[in-house]
Amino acid sequence: MRRIIAVENALHLWLVGHSAMALRISVGAIFLGFGVLKYLPGVSPAEDLVVTTMSLLTFGLVPDWAGLVFVATVECLIGLCLLTGRGMRLGIWLLAVLLVGILSPLVLLTDRLFTGLAPTLEGQYVIKDVIVVSAGLVIAATSFRGGRIVRDDPLPPRVAHADGPRSLGPEERLGIVLAVERDDRTVADVCREHDIPVVVYQQWRDQVLEGATRALAEECSAVLTR
Repeated sequence: MRRIIAVENALHLWLVGHSAMALRISVGAIFLGFGVLKYLPGVSPAEDLVVTTMSLLTFGLVPDWAGLVFVATVECLIGLCLLTGRGMRLGIWLLAVLLVGILSPLVLLTDRLFTGLAPTLEGQYVIKDVIVVSAGLVIAATSFRGGRIVRDDPLPPRVAHADGPRSLGPEERLGIVLAVERDDRTVADVCREHDIPVVVYQQWRDQVLEGATRALAEECSAVLTR
């Protein structure tokens, strides 16, 4: 059982570190691929649906070819931003605007997308874009203002009570913090050995760095005043 839990923990740590990037790249590849298809007349299966929707949204003021090129360009820009990880702010805002247009046929072309209660093929094409909306929300959450997915490790049984990690003295805490650098080990390994949550280790590490910085500043100040 311990080996299974260890494998699950390792897999979960990998997912926490890489799943958001994998989602961003996969969604970016889809948008770029579908966007390129719309530049080729008669190739994209969604061409007629896009043209009809753009015509309704613009009240027929924009030529069909121009609306199709506009959508294709926006999709390609979104795809490039997501794939490269550059210009993410622009990519996310373009994605938000495009998603309004993607889902608008549900309101504007209801009769075309549904036959009774059953969706047509085009209806299924649009409905599945709800997944893209959810993916966009996750990408936005993990792209703006340092957002990221973090693992909230549960308290191990031995430290679940009030005087668990708090019972360790300053020297023991310092030794645990330095073990990562001194012994060239991962934070997860050190925390697992001492049965402490990663968040507790991070608090101790910050305290050590703060104390070391303060001590060095005081030493420098003392040298300058001599």
